Amino acid sequence: MTEPTRRTPARDRSRGRMPRGARVAALAASLAALLALTACVPSFLKPAKSESTPTGEQVEAELEPFYAQTLSWEGCGDSLDCATATAPLDWNDPAAGEVDLALVRHRATGERLGSLLVNPGGPGGSGYDFIADSLDYAVGEPLQQHYDVIGFDPRGVGRSSAVACYEPAEMDDFLFGIVPGERGSDEWIQNTLQVKTDFGAACGENTGDLLGEVDTKSAARDLDMLRAALGDDKLNYLGYSYGTFLGATYAGLFPDRVGRLVLDGAIDPQANEEDVSREQAKGFESALRAYLADCLAGTDCPFTGTVDASMDEISRLLASVDASPMRGTDGREVGADTLVTAIVYPLYSADSWPYLSQMFDAVMLGDADAALAFADGYYGRNEDGTYNDNSTESFLAINCLDYSYQSDVAVMREKAAGIAAAAPVIGPYFSYGDLGCIQWPVASTAERTAIHAEGAAPIVVIGTTNDPATPYTWAVSLADQLDSGVLLTYEGEGHTAYNKSNECVDGAVEEYFVNGTVPADDTTC
Repeated sequence: MTEPTRRTPARDRSRGRMPRGARVAALAASLAALLALTACVPSFLKPAKSESTPTGEQVEAELEPFYAQTLSWEGCGDSLDCATATAPLDWNDPAAGEVDLALVRHRATGERLGSLLVNPGGPGGSGYDFIADSLDYAVGEPLQQHYDVIGFDPRGVGRSSAVACYEPAEMDDFLFGIVPGERGSDEWIQNTLQVKTDFGAACGENTGDLLGEVDTKSAARDLDMLRAALGDDKLNYLGYSYGTFLGATYAGLFPDRVGRLVLDGAIDPQANEEDVSREQAKGFESALRAYLADCLAGTDCPFTGTVDASMDEISRLLASVDASPMRGTDGREVGADTLVTAIVYPLYSADSWPYLSQMFDAVMLGDADAALAFADGYYGRNEDGTYNDNSTESFLAINCLDYSYQSDVAVMREKAAGIAAAAPVIGPYFSYGDLGCIQWPVASTAERTAIHAEGAAPIVVIGTTNDPATPYTWAVSLADQLDSGVLLTYEGEGHTAYNKSNECVDGAVEEYFVNGTVPADDTTC
């Protein structure tokens, strides 16, 4: 369930209790602030047409047209240039077709050290939008000064050659529809499998051969091609969340071409589908407990008593809407899956906790619209029912190729029991992930193994001690796996740490990127 990091507003504890109508209106305004991505892009760098100078390195003849391609940059906004690169559809058969990769660049404002490619996470997050819409959130000023900051949409995502599945109304049914049957029963499993199978079939029909080529290893090979086309002998890279897996995969494939890599909010390359579901459920449950402890210590909390009692109340609330969904004013229903999504969304950042309280306030009064608004934010759904991007489709398509899945229902139930035992409140709704991919049009051949990247330059891995989406244990594991891994720990809340935690983390990352100063292993901030 890993998703890109969203920007959230500064904390406001001055919220007072108000009548229901006014409170819902305030929640809508808060949500707008929650979803806002702000950037301050300097206007003195006027966009201009330019071309890259590829490295000219020797590669296999069939790959030379891609590695030697010249990127043609054109202005696409204040201080921003855009270009399109081409990559083989199938890296194992470069003559079989091509895909487009959309790029956006903010040129270095000072002494240039090279290019810095940035991935915001997902899988399915748009690196293009991340840089174009929120440059200052993506990277600090020192990196803007010394690097051409490059945002890119990986294959299958956004403005690049993209996965396509459903029209908006069909996506609504897929994401918000209520599956008949009691959760975990034979009826529910069969109905859920049918929903997922129909979705996969639509993806196959509307995406074509690309659907089988959006795996992370292929995207990592794209990264190396982009590095060469940009003219960089080594890859400098900043990856958040899923972007850490992309970066680690690159290091494993091309260790001698690793420049300065920072992997923030790490995913453990060894983790299988069950591991991910269990650890993320535990992570969000821990974040939910931290939210409740903070909420109960304040003066205006929708819960009373202890954290344990409040967790029990949330558990009963989820069970209630699972059995009898609420209905929003637009006709969509809020079952347990949608409510869990609405709870998880603000847990990505402690700055969003006050808005989570407002959402709980509204739902406890029987108002489903507040939960739908938060779920819409998570999925990138607009008020008119359209969707901002294809992040949900690409998220599922990439994960179906990156993990392995099995079809034994008895094993699914055993795994579900283990996840529920590890996270009793959130866990029951993070189970049965196999159902989404066992009938996927393209069978996965992925193996989840450790990545060592022997011979690579130092790679900085950042872990946040109470990160809900990418638990800290994954950062520890990845840093241990990488032969040159260096662990940087942020003691705090929220998903990812650079440029959103403290000066200790920011300074360590920027010293590394700008001056090559590697932080001491096991540094804690």
